[in-house]
Amino acid sequence: MKSVVEQLSTYKSVHLNRKNINSHFIGVPMIIWSIALLLASVSFKIESTFINSYLGIEQINFTLAGILPVVVLFYYLLLSLPLALFAFILFGPLMWSVHEVVTAEHHILIAIGVFVIGWVIQFIGHHYEKAKPAFLDDINQLLIGPLFVIAEVYFLLGLGKVLDKTITEKAIVKRRVFEQQKT
Repeated sequence: MKSVVEQLSTYKSVHLNRKNINSHFIGVPMIIWSIALLLASVSFKIESTFINSYLGIEQINFTLAGILPVVVLFYYLLLSLPLALFAFILFGPLMWSVHEVVTAEHHILIAIGVFVIGWVIQFIGHHYEKAKPAFLDDINQLLIGPLFVIAEVYFLLGLGKVLDKTITEKAIVKRRVFEQQKT
């Protein structure tokens, strides 16, 4: 598995323009939220006499929106404990709002609309960057996009200065290589 520095520097190499980064502060959470809202529509329950006898609960209800963040946060935990903890803090309100909206009559249409708008914002940002989105070369970068936004907020708060410097320096080198290959 690639390190957090390797993952984020690859992602940041096509996210050096401030307008593009700012577009990600809006677009990425919109995309995450819309996907979570769609996943919250898929629910299932577990009934167990074992659970009932020990916890006094007859059934436990789950949605895919409740499971996916746990998996993603575990992956982030493998990459960086501080960023994973910060992601946990930021994902909380986002997931709470999904829980509130999933009961709306047209929540699927809301999710699709927010998803499309989020991607439009992303592509506008990449227009300023003059570089294609990272996931077009590596699908894993779809998981790193949210971590990039989390890391950028973390760095803006003055945290992780050494990590920020290391990632940015590597990203600039990668971008130069990318630019040289284009010509």
